[in-house]
Amino acid sequence: MTGAAQAQQAAAVFDALGLAYEKAFAHSETHLASLAWLVERLGPGSRVLDVGSGTGRPTAETLAAAGHDVLGIDASPVMVDLANRQVPEATFRHADIGEVPLEEGTFDAICVYFSLLQMSRAAQDALVRRLARALRPGGSMTLATVPADVEDVEVVFMGQTVRATSFAGEDFSGMVGAAGLTVLSAENVLFTPDHPGAEPEPHLFLRCVRE
Repeated sequence: MTGAAQAQQAAAVFDALGLAYEKAFAHSETHLASLAWLVERLGPGSRVLDVGSGTGRPTAETLAAAGHDVLGIDASPVMVDLANRQVPEATFRHADIGEVPLEEGTFDAICVYFSLLQMSRAAQDALVRRLARALRPGGSMTLATVPADVEDVEVVFMGQTVRATSFAGEDFSGMVGAAGLTVLSAENVLFTPDHPGAEPEPHLFLRCVRE
């Protein structure tokens, strides 16, 4: 599947989920702690990129409330519309992040929460390298994924059939490190989404810096 087709598939899934996704995941304590860490590191009015910004909550909302200049990119037009309405203090664009030009050293921080899972491993690696270059030296990046050694497997996610690809935890951290980022911490947790029939799922959160 091409990158464009993967982006279209992801958009269709999240168009269908809408606010149900926010309800299921926005209360993650580990996600909120990751954002608090980022806010503590940022200077006033920092420029932040939120990759796969969803409904804008909690990521863009938290960062915009702290006074930062937030740009959210999402492949789902429904999610972008929700985010624009819910977090008017931030800017959101409907786009495939793989097609968005990223100038070197543009951002003080970048967030990538669970937005890689419908990309191939090669596409994930290429994007993280591009994002690392888009960080200014000393900039911070937070990433989260579902750590699993799977490639293009069909799964049912909140009632939607999707094809998912990921890395085992150590391999994901290694991929991020090879992209030019220093992984300061890696936290593995089990999280149960607030959704009927949901079961605990593993989440890996990385806190990184571009040296």
